[in-house]
Amino acid sequence: MRQKPELLAPAGDMERLKMAVLYGADAVYLAGESFGMRSFAGNFSPEELPEAVRFAHKHQVRVHVTVNTMPRNEEIAALPQWLEQLDSAGVDALIVADLGAFTLAGRYAPHCQRHVSTQVSIANYASAAAWHDLGASRVILARELSLEEICEIRRRTPRELELEAFVHGSMCVSYSGRCLLSNYMTGRDSNRGACAQPCRYQYYLMEEKRPGEYFPVFEDEKGTYIMNSRDMCMIDHIGDLMDAGLSSLKIEGRAKSAYYAAIVTNAYRHAIDDTAAGRPVDPVWREEVERVSHRHYATGFFYGPPGQYYENSRYIREWQVVALVTACGQDGAAVLTLRNKFAAGDILELVGPDLKPLTFQAPPMEDMDGQPLLEPKNPQMLFRMRLPQAVPPWSILRIARDLSAKS
Repeated sequence: MRQKPELLAPAGDMERLKMAVLYGADAVYLAGESFGMRSFAGNFSPEELPEAVRFAHKHQVRVHVTVNTMPRNEEIAALPQWLEQLDSAGVDALIVADLGAFTLAGRYAPHCQRHVSTQVSIANYASAAAWHDLGASRVILARELSLEEICEIRRRTPRELELEAFVHGSMCVSYSGRCLLSNYMTGRDSNRGACAQPCRYQYYLMEEKRPGEYFPVFEDEKGTYIMNSRDMCMIDHIGDLMDAGLSSLKIEGRAKSAYYAAIVTNAYRHAIDDTAAGRPVDPVWREEVERVSHRHYATGFFYGPPGQYYENSRYIREWQVVALVTACGQDGAAVLTLRNKFAAGDILELVGPDLKPLTFQAPPMEDMDGQPLLEPKNPQMLFRMRLPQAVPPWSILRIARDLSAKS
């Protein structure tokens, strides 16, 4: 049996954390309200963080907290107190990019492991070993590395040093996310958690003496997206990732939905378990990653440069969550909360923790007073429905509904 790597899932807020935990993560990574690289995720207040750690630890899931911005002088003074709070909350590991923050973490959060962020751009064995000598228990490798390069790093670094790599999610056009484009164009600093993703924009040319006249820049008949990148998806290559010696496989997406956290975590959980046990991966799990909002997939740099993608930067959105299960009896009688409209007679899919997708036709429903209900309409309302089988809480009902941008 192959050695199973950790599955590390994103948790942008408490709902997303619970989804990642219940759908199979071994560890989650999240941020507080400062010093994290995703300021538009919900993130966790000082009061919420201990609750998040308790929930994760109750399910034997580790918690890694990002402290990976590049703090300025005026911010450093507040960092020791924040590190002490993380330490006292029981956080398992801190993800750090700045050397000063790394040193302070060793002093003020002595019970937390220190992981070196991908923002540091660790691309060779000497750099990885140097961080280990400084006290890092794990390095998160630069996203631009091939599997061959990762194998070489694994061969030439101490075995106790853990290697982590992103295996699914958005890719940045800049080297390891080192980009000033967003800051220059919008005033939102990508290295301080506020990237506006201007690399996804479609650009035109304007001549100096013809203001207001926009000339298209054509790569081909469809236009051009000169800095666009596809999303990474390595679910078909779990065996290669294991053979490279990676300790942790990381899913990108703290700013993405709870649905995304659940479905992608569930898919990779099964793919890792099947591969480790020597079983073929059920194709249903590959199909699942197509059922979340995503850009066209590629394999990143693992098998060499992925090449540029010029067609568009739009997300593919072909499924929508309509309800979440809050309780369910052994006979399938369930209480659900509404997320988006649907009606009796619609064809739905039911998916849950450790549950393959199940297609069924929505039956007539009831409101919580027992009155007949054919179409629940009020967001977050509770209602009753008979499901085709018993499922755990936090299971999801979804419908095929194309919400992809058309232009």
